[in-house]
Formats: sequence, structure tokens, C-alpha cells
Amino acid sequence: MQGREIRLAARPVGEPKPTDFALAEVEVPDPAEGELLVRNLVMSVDPYMRGRMNDVKSYVPPFQLDAALQGGAVGEVVESRSDSHAVGDLVLHMQGWRDYAVGPATTFRQVERTASPSHHLGILGMPGLTAYAGLFGVAGLQAGETVFISGAAGAVGSLAGQFARLRGAKVVGSAGSADKVRWLVEELGFDAAFNYRDAPVKDQLRTFAPDGIDAYFDNVGGDHLEAAIDVLKVHGRAAICGMISQYNNTEATPGPRNMSMIVGKRLVLRGFLVSDHGDLLPEFTREVGGWLADGKLVVRETVVDGLENAPEAFLGLLRGDNTGKMVVRIA
Repeated sequence: MQGREIRLAARPVGEPKPTDFALAEVEVPDPAEGELLVRNLVMSVDPYMRGRMNDVKSYVPPFQLDAALQGGAVGEVVESRSDSHAVGDLVLHMQGWRDYAVGPATTFRQVERTASPSHHLGILGMPGLTAYAGLFGVAGLQAGETVFISGAAGAVGSLAGQFARLRGAKVVGSAGSADKVRWLVEELGFDAAFNYRDAPVKDQLRTFAPDGIDAYFDNVGGDHLEAAIDVLKVHGRAAICGMISQYNNTEATPGPRNMSMIVGKRLVLRGFLVSDHGDLLPEFTREVGGWLADGKLVVRETVVDGLENAPEAFLGLLRGDNTGKMVVRIA
């Protein structure tokens, strides 16, 4: 059987380019005993993948040159040589960026068929658990508090804002266009949102949170983190999820200029990885699954069709072209 895969052709310098990727035709091996052959239906592109394109030591190994990229995907079992899975099962796994995936059955987790397979890459998957863990496990957000979420129209931010609202918090978000700001307020129920391109982030945040913020969910870093430190209340908390504004930088980025406030305000700024919070998965599945079933959550995806267009989907994600989760529909 012939398949296709997207490979890393060159390590990006600064902003990635289409020539940093290559589409290759490959022979798909037959599954061995205890393995599955899966036809991928949909795959995820995520900001963390940019860091894996650099040949540096990090919390996850870098992608290898001239080898297929990896990432979350949902597919259908087309051949099973394991008693644990049957042909037709829907499975979640980490062999995205390709038409077909082959591997040990233990690396494929069976998932329920929902309204869309891509839900397992978004609201019911890694972005959803990231939002939930960051808000409640790391920042300890409570009802009646005010939280600021940067990158609020993205996959994680849009869910974090809705989760916070459903738990009784006041939510302020930032996004990069007027349309995204309207979506946050009018459809997702944010109390306030602003376009960070319109004026300094600190000035706008102070306008929409005049009494300060209790917590900050950081997806952006840079001027957003500096603004949050300035506006956080005494004993405020920040969950540092990502810093997408810095992922393409080729030189060291200066830190916020107001770090001394961390001492006086007794702030807690804590970075986190979703992989550290698997203990929250049952609670997350129960609560978020219930909200979803009850129609209390808005799920929006930006869908790009065709495996060959996955690199452009990833570049668009880094540009902020997406509203909600960015996914690539393969089949």
C-alpha cells in the first residue's frame, strides 16, 4: 500500500517557510502481530510543534530532518492484529502528518464517535485538558474572580474562557482582530475582549479590568505577560501555557520590564505542561463532556482540507489565521 507523509525538510530559521516541509510518497508496512493499520481522518497542528522543529534540548525531543512529523490525529482502524481493537474502531494517536499510521495497538486509544472526530483533537482532547488544567489545577481559579486570557480566540484560549465563565468567573480576553473580539463577546460569552493591535495591551487591560485581575492564562508572552503582571492583584496567579509571540524569534527575548512587581505583589507565575495533569482527566471528561452534551459550549474549528496543505495550515496557525482549533481534514 502506498501512502503520503509530510517531512521536515529543513530546520526553520525565524518564521517557517513552505520549503521547510516536503510531501513524500512511502510504502505503508503491513501491521505485525499486536499492531494496527489506521487510516487517518483528521490531524492537528499546534503551536508547540514549532519548538520541536529546532534542534535544541526541550521537554520533548526535536523532530528529525527528512522524517515524518508527528502530532495528534484521529483515524479509523482498517486492519487489526490485536484483540484490543477491531476494524472500524475510531482511535486517537500521535502519528499525524500522514495518510496511514502503523504501530503497536497500545499507542492507539479508542475514542467514542462524536459529532466530529476532530473533537478529540480539540475540546475533548489536548487543548481542552490544557485549558482546564491551567485554569483550575494551576491558577486555582475560583467563582467570582477575574481572569485574563491572551490568545483567547485560539484552540486553548477559547475553551479556557468558556470554562472559566461556566465556573462563575469574569473573563477578559485578547485577540488579533475585530471579528475575533466580537466572537469572544457575542458568541462565547466573555465579559470583555479587546484587539491587542489597537492600543498597548496594558492600557486596554486596565480599561476592561479596572479593579485588577486575579489570574492570568498566558498563551502569548511578551507584552501580554508584562501587562498581566502590572494588572494582577496582590497574590495573583498566572498559568504560563505558551508564548507564541516568541516562537519564531532568532535572538533572545528580553523579559518583562516589570518583574520587580512579582515580589511586591507576591505573585505566583507557574509554567505547566498538560502531560503533568493526567490526574485531572476523569474530572475534565465528566465536567466538560457534560457541558458539551448540554449545549453550553461553542465549538469552532478552522478546517484545512488535504494532507498536502498541512504545512500551510501550520503556518496559518502561527500567523493567527485560525479561530478556534486549527485542524487538517485528511480523508
